[in-house]
Amino acid sequence: MKASFNSSKEKLIEAATSAMGRAWCPYSKFAVGAAILMSDGEIITGCNVENSSFGLTNCAERTAVFSAISRGYGRGDFIGIVVRAGGNRASSPCGACRQVLSEFFDPEAPVLAVCDKDHQMTWTVKELLPDGFRL
Repeated sequence: MKASFNSSKEKLIEAATSAMGRAWCPYSKFAVGAAILMSDGEIITGCNVENSSFGLTNCAERTAVFSAISRGYGRGDFIGIVVRAGGNRASSPCGACRQVLSEFFDPEAPVLAVCDKDHQMTWTVKELLPDGFRL
């Protein structure tokens, strides 16, 4: 039986908040955490990791996806993701993250963005990237 995103939402927000606290962001000061619910109920987290060569920076969403892949998960195992950033407005995933999410998540998988305040935004992967690139 696949894990349920809705019943895991609070745990995912907590995990993403914890991951946000581990972000390496000395340049932007914009810490982000992500938490992915896997089909077996496992929660995989990631945080943004900046680099002085900005192009080498990795976002929290991709860090979490890559961590899941390195643990042996693959397509069909990704249920949904929570992205947590500071501030008063939730932030959507960047274009690179949207493309990576579309590689591994079902098009209807939920993407929830939260912040310090009550503001939240929710999309499906397909809504974030309606015509994602595929080989």
